[in-house]
Amino acid sequence: MVKVQKGDVIRLNYTGKVKETGEIFDTTHEEIAKQAGIYREDGVYGPVPIAVGAGHVLKGLDEKLEGLEVGEKYELEIPPEKGFGKRDPKLIKTFTLGQFRRQGLYPFPGMPVEIETESGRKLKGRVMTVSGGRVRVDFNHPYAGKHLVYNVEIIEKIEDPIEKVKALIELRMPKADKEKVIIEVGEKDVTVDFSQLLTEIDKNTLVLGEILLESDLKFIGYEEVTFKPSVEELLKPPEEEAKGKDEVEEKAEEEEQETEDVERTGESERETTEESRGTPAEEAQDSEKGAKVGETTAGETPKEPETEKVGEE
Repeated sequence: MVKVQKGDVIRLNYTGKVKETGEIFDTTHEEIAKQAGIYREDGVYGPVPIAVGAGHVLKGLDEKLEGLEVGEKYELEIPPEKGFGKRDPKLIKTFTLGQFRRQGLYPFPGMPVEIETESGRKLKGRVMTVSGGRVRVDFNHPYAGKHLVYNVEIIEKIEDPIEKVKALIELRMPKADKEKVIIEVGEKDVTVDFSQLLTEIDKNTLVLGEILLESDLKFIGYEEVTFKPSVEELLKPPEEEAKGKDEVEEKAEEEEQETEDVERTGESERETTEESRGTPAEEAQDSEKGAKVGETTAGETPKEPETEKVGEE
């Protein structure tokens, strides 16, 4: 049987649930998502492609995938520290009720909230209690401190280099048409051309996708990764992009003009040469004249000029 190793690109199905309560919080199966009440209309369901060890799934699950056999099903238990982390008492904060009211908020237990720290980091939390003008908010992950159970099936291990790249594109940009992406792979280099998707995918989405995809491709062994268009080209302001196009068009026009000039020069030189030679008829006439000077009939001996003999009567 084929076993999974770190760095392999695979497809797998899984369902994750909280061991203590049996609550399902993530799944690749559409029907299970609907039954668990976590179905999303914009979600993508079915076997998910990942690179083993690249951090595409929770750390504990990522580590346990190594050594599993393709085609087999497993139940894997993940401890809190390798799942969503242990609960941290320091992440439970107390606010005044007035701080919420001034923002037009009326907190209640279970209410989701989000705050921005002084460093600009956004923290998501949930109201625990509202009492005596005080509001306690827990910023720990909802499943922090919980043991997790994953039911996993390794569907396939992808071997073909081109298909590996396509699988990682699917992971990062699941709604992109992979058939319109041109991929060229070498031993240690890869080029991914998204040019045909520029009218179908938002530029910001493509920028983020390329940044993440570059990390993925280097993880599976490629040392040089090239994208067309590059992140820098995608981030160019519209006016610079237009300027670049104008420069390209101007250069093309200049090259076309140069070609026309060369062609005209060549024609002019040919005409001058023909004029100096004369017309074909004139050339033929000159040729005939030349032939008559000193011309003799074949087989005849040239006659010497006649002279008078001295004393001849």
